[in-house]
Order: sequence, then structure tokens, then C-alpha cells
Amino acid sequence: MDVCLSSVQQAGRLEEGLDAPGGWLEVEKKEVVQKDSAEGPPGDSNEIEPSLQSLQKFVPTDYASYTQEYYRFAGRKIVIQESIESYGAVVWPGATALCQYLEEHAEELNLQDAKILEIGAGPGLVSIVASILGAQVTATDLPDVLGNLQHNLLKNTLKCTAHLPEVRALAWGEDLEQNFPKSTFYYDYVLASDVVYHHYFLDKLLATMVHLSQPGTLLLWANKFRFSTDYEFLDKFKQVFDTTLLAEYSESSVKLFKGIRK
Repeated sequence: MDVCLSSVQQAGRLEEGLDAPGGWLEVEKKEVVQKDSAEGPPGDSNEIEPSLQSLQKFVPTDYASYTQEYYRFAGRKIVIQESIESYGAVVWPGATALCQYLEEHAEELNLQDAKILEIGAGPGLVSIVASILGAQVTATDLPDVLGNLQHNLLKNTLKCTAHLPEVRALAWGEDLEQNFPKSTFYYDYVLASDVVYHHYFLDKLLATMVHLSQPGTLLLWANKFRFSTDYEFLDKFKQVFDTTLLAEYSESSVKLFKGIRK
């Protein structure tokens, strides 16, 4: 199958879940727990339960218009719920470029069981692709984005991936050591796509990238370059990261960089 659940199954489960305690996410959780207790060896449900719980903390923002957009990566059709009412609910060009790179270099990157954190995950396409490719993914963004993010992650990864992704709130530059202490949290990869645009939080973004990048961490950053501030951020990025241009997509003005903390 191209997707974990067919669109008909998804619609049926969604309709069923609306009347269930905890909504449709609770319905999916019960199915997996029941399946594990019936078929899996002791201990399996203990591994899945925390990840499922991390995908049930947030309710999607009630935007007036959502659309279902379709993507194909890693041999699967991926269904993403998007809304043009929020920057954080749209898949931007940097995300599709990064997904393409992950797909084409999965073996080289050794993504199987790799620990990955995505900064500014938005509607979740990059995190979904990384999960399908076998990684242990933590998808982060601002709280108002997380409901739609978890919706898309669960719909596209439940029963399809070796590791269910986790969802965590992350405000750039705020309480980094408290929420992501270096002694506890280590990531093989930090992923970021189209996180640099014309706003006033670029210094906090860079501080977040630096905090999450420990010795051995590779940071993959894809961005469509639109404004002079994008290049200013790149100059600052090069001051703290050994930087390599991995790919350039002229049709979309996206550049993909690898950074290793100096």
C-alpha cells in the first residue's frame, strides 16, 4: 500500500473518532494497544505508548479552510493537511527539497534508527519522510502549530514506521537547556527547512541550532533565499558552523547546507 491507511479508512476512522473520548487519536491509540497486547511480545506496548501519548497532547487550530495536499517520497503517498491561514500549516519549497535529499541519500546518511530533531516542523512533511526512512524523530514547533503537526504525523506514520515520531513545543532561544538539556538530549541530525525568512527571531534561531548541535551532530538546513536577511543569516551561520553547500535547486531558489558545529 502507498499509505498506511487508505483515504476511505482514514475518513471512516476520523468520523468514528469524533464521538469517542479523546477524539480520533484516541481511537487509533486503542487499536494499536489492543493489537500489541494480542500479538506483540511483552514490553512492546511500553515502547509505543509514550510516543502515542506525545501525539495526543494538542488539538488542531480551527482554521476556516484546510486542504488535503499529496506528496510522494520514500515510496509512499503522503497526505498533508494544510492551511494558508498560517505559515506553520503550509509545506514550503525548502521542505520538499530536504525531503528529496533525504530520500536520495538515505543510505549514505544512515537514517535507520538515527535520532533526529526537526526545528520548525510546520505541517510535518520532513519529519514524516525521515520517520518512513527509519529515523527516531522529534518534531518541534510553536504550540499553535502542534495540533495540525501531530494530526499529519499520526495519519502518515502510525503502523508504517519503526519509530513513531514525537511532538514537542520549541520556541527558538527560550528555555533551551531546561527543555532540551545537553546531558540528556543528543541528536544525530538536526533538520530545518525554510526557517529563515523576514522576521526578527534569527539570532534566537541560530542560538537554538547551536544548542541542539553537539559533537557528531549534523545540521541539514534547506531554505529558499528571498531576502537580504537570508544571506545575513547565512554569514552568521558560517561563523559557528563548518558549512558545506550540499545541493542547489535553481528552479525554486532553494539552497541546502550541511553544518557541523565548530
